[in-house]
Parts: sequence; structure tokens; C-alpha cells
Amino acid sequence: MSAVKIEESWKNALAAEWDKPYFAQLKAFLVQEKNEGQVIYPPGGLIFNAFDTTPFDQVKVVILGQDPYHGAGQAHGLCFSVQMGVAPPPSLVNIFKELHSDLGLPIPRHGNLEGWARQGVLLLNTLLTVRASQPLSHKGKGWETFTDAAIQALNRDREGIIFLLWGKPAQEKGKIIDGSKHIVLRAAHPSPLSAHNGFFGCKHFSRVNEELEKHGLAPIDWQV
Repeated sequence: MSAVKIEESWKNALAAEWDKPYFAQLKAFLVQEKNEGQVIYPPGGLIFNAFDTTPFDQVKVVILGQDPYHGAGQAHGLCFSVQMGVAPPPSLVNIFKELHSDLGLPIPRHGNLEGWARQGVLLLNTLLTVRASQPLSHKGKGWETFTDAAIQALNRDREGIIFLLWGKPAQEKGKIIDGSKHIVLRAAHPSPLSAHNGFFGCKHFSRVNEELEKHGLAPIDWQV
């Protein structure tokens, strides 16, 4: 399926997926949604933004989210991130609070995390699309299989990647990560419903940089 527009190294890493039946069904579903007049987020050109911004061989850290934000103008293909000019949602506010507590960084004025992605932080949602105002509306349509394949490719072909698994859905994905090859850090989800159950105080941001420096890699500048 050469028509898929995605960064070249990821296109190669995921080459086996493009012609699988589930991916054809997923494409057909998205076309049907569009034909029925459904508003889908993020916009088409940004669905694979996480892959386009963080090439396969440059991934140092993976943060796993669930599905894209479902409000107008929010989602742009990077988990937890919102476009410039959009107020940071509650989970992102809590991420910034933990950053401040962990590293002393000031609370940002915006919620665009592209700077992290350009440094090798793959900001990957489990589902890559959603209907406007309908969270999890594209669950079970094939994206889970696709994002599993992306994680499996990193797990198989790379070493020493740091996976940040926040909340139970992300931690479920941890089953396909080899903990002897990679570093897996787990915490509660930063949602206001669960952040006090182990996200606050997890110090994942400083721990990531300690691990990167231990392996001779440049730390992430987490300032947004």
C-alpha cells in the first residue's frame, strides 16, 4: 500500500502492515466515516505525525497515550500534545506539574510537545483517530494492531529505548516489550482521576535523562 504517506524509515519498518487485511479494513472505515460527514481528529495530514516527527532510528523514548483529543483544534498526532493556541488539557497540566516538581522547570504557557518529538521522544497514541466529541469512537477498528506493530518493530530492531507506560492501557502494551533489551518505566496515568495514585512523584523525566546519559546519549531538554 504505497499510497500511505508516512516517514520513510517508518514506512520500511512497518512494510509488512500495509497489505494486511486489517489495514485495508481500517482505511475503508476511515473513508466511510468521511463519506458519512463525520468530523475526524486529527486532520488527515497529521494522523501519522508522531512517526513523521520522530523517525524510527532516532527514537530514544516512547510515551504511550490512548486516543487523540476529541475537541476542535486540539489533536495533531502527538499524544498528550495540543496545537499552539489551545489550552493544555488536564492530563497535560499534570504532566507539566510533575515536570516542575521533578526538574524545577517552569509551567509552560502552551501545550505543544513537538520539541520533545524532535529530540527522539515518540509521542504515540494507541488509536490514531477519533470522532469529534466521541472519545474511543475508533476503538477496535485496527489502530491497536497497527500501533502494536510499531512497538514490536522498535522492540525487535532497536535496543535501549525507554518506554514510559502511564496507566493500565499503556501498561498492557508493555507485554510486547523485552525488558532485557529496553527500559520500561511504569506509573499511573496523569489524568486528574489517577495522577495522585502514582504519577505525581514518579520522576520519570529525570530518570529518562539519567538512563540516556548512562548510555552516552544526549538527555532530553524537557522545557516546552
